Amino acid sequence: MFIVNVDWFFTSHRLPIALEAMAKGYDVHLAATITDKKEELENLGITLHPLVIGDGKTSLFKFIRSFLQILSVLKIVKPNLVHLVTIKPVLLGGIASRLMKVDAVVAAISGLGSAFSTNGVKASIRRWLIGAIYKQALKHKNLKVIFQNENDKAILKKLTGLDKKKTHMIPGSGVNLEQFNFEPIVDEDIKFIFAGRLLYEKGVGEFVEAAKCIQAENLSNKQTIKFIVVGAPYPNNPSSVKKEEINEWVNSGVIEYWGERQDMPEVIKQAHAMVLPSYYGEGLPKVLIEAAASGRAIITTDHPGCRDAIINNVSGILVKTRDSDDLSNAMRKLIKEPEVAKKMGSNGRKLAEQKFAIEKVTSEHLKIYSDLLS
Repeated sequence: MFIVNVDWFFTSHRLPIALEAMAKGYDVHLAATITDKKEELENLGITLHPLVIGDGKTSLFKFIRSFLQILSVLKIVKPNLVHLVTIKPVLLGGIASRLMKVDAVVAAISGLGSAFSTNGVKASIRRWLIGAIYKQALKHKNLKVIFQNENDKAILKKLTGLDKKKTHMIPGSGVNLEQFNFEPIVDEDIKFIFAGRLLYEKGVGEFVEAAKCIQAENLSNKQTIKFIVVGAPYPNNPSSVKKEEINEWVNSGVIEYWGERQDMPEVIKQAHAMVLPSYYGEGLPKVLIEAAASGRAIITTDHPGCRDAIINNVSGILVKTRDSDDLSNAMRKLIKEPEVAKKMGSNGRKLAEQKFAIEKVTSEHLKIYSDLLS
């Protein structure tokens, strides 16, 4: 049984693992908030169990309700192995799996979230509280915790005393190298594309500020330089960009807004470079490994998770967090030196083939399942 916040995240980040598990004879269930993916997932043979868990702001009441729902599902289904993905499922599902004496648990730490990337008294209290819950959630005797970067691993080991033998490193969710295939950059307009959840911690504000700075300089006489934002606001999240702000950026000519897109191979193909100046508690952003596989240069922050997706000055450029000036300098470099962007894209494809291929990721997961159940 996979326990995930929402079905579309499962579809985009874990479905290949589930399909490979089914091919190996596993009966696969998914407990998650169910949206428009219900028919697609049921047609694939996955049994669905609706939860109200979501990914927005959480009250104590919602937290307890979600926990009781997970307990109920585990009691009914009695899975041999539970695979927990993202923060709330790991915290709630980890404790529930111990109480229901599930045989084996996989906990996937795909980032630690905003509590570990912000400062202040409130954030410190949240970190302490979340750390205490993690300590209980990761106490299962037959457990493997999958990390996407060394920083998250170090933090949780310190918080929980997690045994090194129970940890495993897999860099990201993997990428389909045929779906995200290499295509040369088209020498038309120069497009810098930001794609991700429209949260300020993802660096969308810095992206817009850097765009304003570049536009004021008129760097290219031959090509138009465009700045494109792809993604959707999250009204329930206090860090979300407001629709009014997006409209203001569009109306002032700073960005083009392409909204939420399902055809990411086509989106990335149009980019000169993909940009993610995040300072969020990332695992290893999927959009960055998709960009690498597509042969696109990457500009991202020297921040846990983000820096693990590139080789600096080889497949992309690392910039300082919360620094639109440093970001605009990186953009300038790729505008003035287009051959550098092309070379970085080519190097990114090689990196994706070596490190991020979906076949490698799925086989590692199936090996973990087999080891735990044996």
